Amino acid sequence: MPPEPDSHEIYLHLRVLIGVVLGLSLTRILSGLSRLVQHPGRVPLYAPHLLWVLVILVSAIHFWWWEFGLATIRVWRFELFVFILFYAFLWFLLASLLFPDDLAEYAGYEDYFLSRRRWFFGLFALTFVVDYFDTILKGPVRLAQLGPEYEVRLAVGVLLCLAAMATRNRAFHLAFAGLFLLYDLSWIERAYDLLG
Repeated sequence: MPPEPDSHEIYLHLRVLIGVVLGLSLTRILSGLSRLVQHPGRVPLYAPHLLWVLVILVSAIHFWWWEFGLATIRVWRFELFVFILFYAFLWFLLASLLFPDDLAEYAGYEDYFLSRRRWFFGLFALTFVVDYFDTILKGPVRLAQLGPEYEVRLAVGVLLCLAAMATRNRAFHLAFAGLFLLYDLSWIERAYDLLG
């Protein structure tokens, strides 16, 4: 009978698959940005859309960094494996929603983004919920290290996503995207800049 793999080997196996999924997410975003540069006048741009592209780019990279904490998990079950993959899949879905295969039936990115806002913000809200459970998996010490701001951040994120799902107000979408990007960069710098 072959020896049981140790938890570090299982983590490395999962890390490769997470890397593939997030690599596809980053490829989707970078390809979309490249198309915007190659053909700047082909499709009218929309500032909130571009800001959300930056948010999802930063968030996917941040997720990849954050998941290094899974190396501390000693016992792996299939359900946990699927949960972590599901989290990675959310970033790919968000990247795909930002840069669809075809925009022919839309007047531009504004028309497209506002028509798909419920899907986009519904999935984005789900990342906050999944993030909480992902943090719990890393242990109570990690949750305590993040402090009360972490849980407030998640709750406010979900509430703002629900508001974004409900409104087509361009000023709201621009403010939400811009402020979230600035806050998230600050949060990453304060909470996640070092591994360990």
